[in-house]
Amino acid sequence: MTSHSSDITLFALAEQAGTRLKAAGLLLACAESCTGGWVAQAVTAVAGSSDWFDRGFVTYSNAAKHEMLGVATATIDRFGAVSEETARSMAEGALAHSHAGISLAITGVAGPTGGTPAKPVGMVCFAWTQRSGAAKSRTLYLAGDREQVRRQAVAVALEGILEMLDQKPSGTFTKP
Repeated sequence: MTSHSSDITLFALAEQAGTRLKAAGLLLACAESCTGGWVAQAVTAVAGSSDWFDRGFVTYSNAAKHEMLGVATATIDRFGAVSEETARSMAEGALAHSHAGISLAITGVAGPTGGTPAKPVGMVCFAWTQRSGAAKSRTLYLAGDREQVRRQAVAVALEGILEMLDQKPSGTFTKP
């Protein structure tokens, strides 16, 4: 897939998420680490996104995760910055520090360096939450170079929003 066609795919996902968020009367907030604001860029590329996008937090450092989103330093110390626990806390913090009704969070190791045997390059943790429910999370191991990992992470995050919006009140969030 070329970079251009990937951009179209991200735009289409963002556009679909926006249509669904607007119909649901929800604002979106995102908390991003390894994607560096790419979700926010993708959603604001859609005309009219101010109707459904509240704000984005780029919290690349552990200090930013703590200061901007309220992620407990104990959570980062115990589980690491790249963990579902930290991602859930980031998503919850994005809601707490915004007017949004739904949020997403991404934290991972995009590479090419920084990986460890326990947390290899391509490991990305995601979380999604709504004011009306508990946070959902998953970890994926994405293949490719730094840009490919980051691009795939943006797509997964937006797909997770669509999946969350598909849930029935008594439904469950499925893991791949």
